[in-house]
Amino acid sequence: MNTEVSPATTSTASKTVTAADYAYNDRYINRELSILDFHLRVLEQAVDPLHPLLERLNFLLIFSRNLDEFFEIRVAGVMEQLTTLGNESHSPDGLTPKQVLDQISKTAHAAIERQYRILNDEILPRLREEDICFLRRGELTPAQTAWVKKYFQEQVAPVLTPISLDPAHPFPRLVNKSLNFIVTLEGKDAFGRQIDLAVVPAPRSLPRVVRLPDELTDGKEHHVMLSAIIHEHVSDLFPGMTATGCYQFRVTRNADLALNEDVDDLAKALKGELSSRRFGRAVRLEVTENCPKQIYEYLLNEFELDEDQLYKVEGPVNLARLLSNFKRPHLKYDAFTPVIPKVLTKSENVFAAMRKQDILLHHPFESFAPVISFLREAARDPQVLAIKQTLYRSGADSEIVQVLAEAARNGKEVTAVIELRARFDEESNIEVANVLQEAGAVVVYGIVGYKTHAKMILVVRRENNKLVRYAHLGTGNYHAGNARIYTDYGLLTTEKELCEDVHRIFQELTGMGKMAKLKKLLHAPFTLHSHLVNCIDDEIAAAKAGKEARIIIKVNALTEVQLINKLYEASQAGVQIDLIIRSICCLRPGLTGLSENIRVRSIVGRFLEHTRVYYFANQGNARIYCSSADWMNRNLFNRVEACFPIEDPALRKRIYQLGLLNYLKDNQQAWALQGDGTWVRVQPQQNEPVHNAQQLLLETFR
Repeated sequence: MNTEVSPATTSTASKTVTAADYAYNDRYINRELSILDFHLRVLEQAVDPLHPLLERLNFLLIFSRNLDEFFEIRVAGVMEQLTTLGNESHSPDGLTPKQVLDQISKTAHAAIERQYRILNDEILPRLREEDICFLRRGELTPAQTAWVKKYFQEQVAPVLTPISLDPAHPFPRLVNKSLNFIVTLEGKDAFGRQIDLAVVPAPRSLPRVVRLPDELTDGKEHHVMLSAIIHEHVSDLFPGMTATGCYQFRVTRNADLALNEDVDDLAKALKGELSSRRFGRAVRLEVTENCPKQIYEYLLNEFELDEDQLYKVEGPVNLARLLSNFKRPHLKYDAFTPVIPKVLTKSENVFAAMRKQDILLHHPFESFAPVISFLREAARDPQVLAIKQTLYRSGADSEIVQVLAEAARNGKEVTAVIELRARFDEESNIEVANVLQEAGAVVVYGIVGYKTHAKMILVVRRENNKLVRYAHLGTGNYHAGNARIYTDYGLLTTEKELCEDVHRIFQELTGMGKMAKLKKLLHAPFTLHSHLVNCIDDEIAAAKAGKEARIIIKVNALTEVQLINKLYEASQAGVQIDLIIRSICCLRPGLTGLSENIRVRSIVGRFLEHTRVYYFANQGNARIYCSSADWMNRNLFNRVEACFPIEDPALRKRIYQLGLLNYLKDNQQAWALQGDGTWVRVQPQQNEPVHNAQQLLLETFR
């Protein structure tokens, strides 16, 4: 297959197809189905020979975690829609909630079946060849069996709580995504009751995979699943009774949080909501393949689910907690050391380097350490008066939070704008807020109704009796762990107007008053969307005037209908458009008369693509922006986002060549979106050299 996507052809050759020939709903791809397609592209990495074996196993586990979240949030949302609004379409693609759920069920069932086939037929046999085994009960030696029995008695049984199911013990409330066993029993208990069924929840405090001691395995990586240990000894939990069957199951629940916008104390309200997440409405039931029909029907009935929401699996039901971090370097990617830009290594400190020039950091190829150094130097520098920072995902024990706390204790004016509602990090962020408040920092929870998603640091320093501002603006979170596996841009700058703009946004976030008037920064929910529309309009005007017109957009998701329609308009005017979209894309490319000048690709590889770059040719004077915002409704209208221009010519060239064109050449990890909504793996054309964008970046920054 060619790397270029051919425009869709029309069956009626005599008729010219125009945009008007496409019904409104025909122009868009369903958002939920599009994100499910992204998860499928992740699953395909598990069979990709480009990845070492343990990395392929890791992709299998990432797929499990992705799918968990997909059911917890996306599927739960569609089910909620069906219940509250009825079976009517509320999305541009025209599909009803029932149609979406049916399609999800069909696709997800096939994908999960494929996932376990990959695990059982490809990954586990290959791991065995490397002496990494997950032993089944029948494979244990007598000495290993004795050790497992002792482990069960000493480590497992004391923390298990078997719950019989009878009129006095109704079906227990089981936590979201917890591993459980349903046990069929014969005989009578201590009170003479005839009990047929019991549930045994597996404690979350126990590891899901247990390594057998070296002396029993000749030092090999031999493991036993917790589920196999419980299964083998389950009868011990019911003295005098016989367990006739024991079956793993796991329920996934709605984990989205619903908060009223008029809450008095966001932190308090969140704490209350977090506990409800564990026991939300059931959306999926997983059981092992051997689970009898009457048992899974009983469970479906308990959780009020249909058979469409039942997933039978050939292996452990909680695959996300399988291990993949074995000490086998040859089965993993070669380690790499992120580099530090020369201007930083040759300067006495970060401030001196920033005064010389704007510094662009491209993570993970370049180190995140300069960002931490910037904060640490600011925390300890007697000339620094104030530090302001947004925090979306970080963690209370992160270096950044510790440095901010140190700065506050050192008497700096520290202001942290913490987004408490960062999904699945709410608890961690409440903890961060407490740590900083205790240190004496001013903590603000952002704007109720708008998540603060902008990535900004501002440092105010006194120099020669004047106040000088230093800023960091980024496309990704202030999270050192993520900076090793996500691709992101960060800009360290002293440019006056940019720094002034950052200052104004912080004022807007922490105080009251009118919208901040900014000179260079674009910010959602105010100016970003309209500016993007204007930029596309300028390219349309250039194309109509017969001049070069080009748009390249790299974001994680494209769902916003007005921008999609504007891109369609640009395509019809002859603007050449390349979209590099990691996950959700609701636009249909390559449709004759509508979008034949639009090409869409997705890069899925070793690192999670997270940079957000917008390029507009602008008749030879290109506009290049980096941003925290995807092209989604929530980012453009319901979040505080920052989008910053790249003005330094050398940095602009670097982003254009390495951050955009490099990805458009990729024929190893790229997928091309077709007009019918399917994704096709891009293959090198005949005699075309192989090109792996992420690998080229690794080699460039060595």
